[in-house]
Amino acid sequence: MKIAIVGLGYVGLPLALQFARSGTQVMGLDIDPSKVDALRAGRSYIRHVPGGEVSKLVASGFLRPDTDFSRVAEVDAVIICVPTPLNRHREPDLSYILATGRSIAPHLRPGVLVSLESTSYPGTTDTDLRQVLEDGSGLVAGRDFHLAFSPEREDPGNPLSDVATLPKIVGGLTPACLEKVCTLYRLAVAQVVPVADCKTAEAAKLLENIFRSVNIALVNELKVVYAAMGVDIWEVIAAAKTKPFGFMPFYPGPGIGGHCIPVDPFYLTWKAREFGLSTRFIELAGEVNEAMPAHVARSVATALNSQGKALKGSRVIIVGLAYKPDVDDIRETPSFHLMNLLHAQGALVDYYDPFVPVIPPTRENPQWAGVPSAAFSAEAFGAADAVLIATAHRDVDHRRILSWSHLVIDTRDAVRRQSPAPLPADLAAKLVHA
Repeated sequence: MKIAIVGLGYVGLPLALQFARSGTQVMGLDIDPSKVDALRAGRSYIRHVPGGEVSKLVASGFLRPDTDFSRVAEVDAVIICVPTPLNRHREPDLSYILATGRSIAPHLRPGVLVSLESTSYPGTTDTDLRQVLEDGSGLVAGRDFHLAFSPEREDPGNPLSDVATLPKIVGGLTPACLEKVCTLYRLAVAQVVPVADCKTAEAAKLLENIFRSVNIALVNELKVVYAAMGVDIWEVIAAAKTKPFGFMPFYPGPGIGGHCIPVDPFYLTWKAREFGLSTRFIELAGEVNEAMPAHVARSVATALNSQGKALKGSRVIIVGLAYKPDVDDIRETPSFHLMNLLHAQGALVDYYDPFVPVIPPTRENPQWAGVPSAAFSAEAFGAADAVLIATAHRDVDHRRILSWSHLVIDTRDAVRRQSPAPLPADLAAKLVHA
């Protein structure tokens, strides 16, 4: 089987590599010529994807990067892995899916399989995508070509997030479509999990991320309540997770980020309105999580005030721009919210992140493009009035940062978790949790 994977980002590239290493001919398609040029040269632009493997698979001919969507005519299956963000009104933006559908539709052959991996609301595959594919190809889904949905489960930086071993949910428009999509993914993954239809597969993906969003909101709310009571939320979670059943630990932070948790729950919220239903639980969780950056910014101001300093005019270094540890992914990162809030109140804001040496252009925060990371040095941190730990990269020595700094506000309990040794009194006095 020859396949095409459209969208060579955090989801599409690892998937393309897994199919290629399994002996499948993969046409990697992307509208960004810089990505295609990098892959053809054997280079990876994603930190956790090794360039050596890209080079080997491109050289072998099993991975062929291209920008020419007409080459879809050469393949037996097309997998779509493109973004599904929210627009400025927090409504689903299907423009990338629909544009991809229009690009590939004229080149679809009878019998081809199209599988969507981009997260969306139930019904996207068999209504929105199906319509553009049928209109552009003259073929009928379920009769002339196969259509399916299989949600991505990529978790950058997580060693347990291995494409080959993660169970793959699949749903087809018809029983024949389901059989075809099962055959496709069994070429590259160890376990395929078939479900009733595309809508069920789409709903399963949303459930996974809504579950996380709601539980993160719960501990974020408890963090604020317990702090008012003088109770350490981190010690509470550590104690609770010793229960071997009925409890799963989630951890608070300065907000939520990434391509899934801040976005996916609102796809279901939006779709539910079509049926006259509200999703109060999901929306409340969203409100709690979205309030966290403002809570942390207030904590920074309070901590500075306790040292006789105003936030306005103070220099603040935010440690960690990426949305999660050990990756260079800044999509929807709460660090941008923190930078904007602190800057708006007159603070002089810098950041330090070893994985993001310079802030790239972004759609939502173009004002920070080109800003370089601060140096990891006693001089840089000693010159700051406050340091705010927003992301706890494992390779960053947070205790050293504390020793260099006048004040550290830690939203991830990174300083204490880095070493079991208790902090000396002089260092403990400089540490605040938020």
